[in-house]
Amino acid sequence: MREKNYPSDVSRERFEQIRPILEQARKRTKPVTVDMYEVWCAVLYLLRTWCPWRALPSGFPTWCTVAFYLAKWTHG
Repeated sequence: MREKNYPSDVSRERFEQIRPILEQARKRTKPVTVDMYEVWCAVLYLLRTWCPWRALPSGFPTWCTVAFYLAKWTHG
């Protein structure tokens, strides 16, 4: 869990409302080892700040993990 909150964050309750939509795009081949809430907040952070992928703050999952899930969610 991150120590810092960002203006782009959403509450976990709000995230639970969209989790089913995000999970539809995920293949059920292996268990998820990363917190999807943190991935989603990282995506929102990137969209709000337009920071480079590799400049994602260290409290978020790695940039390549975030990019992987964003690609799954947007391209199925």
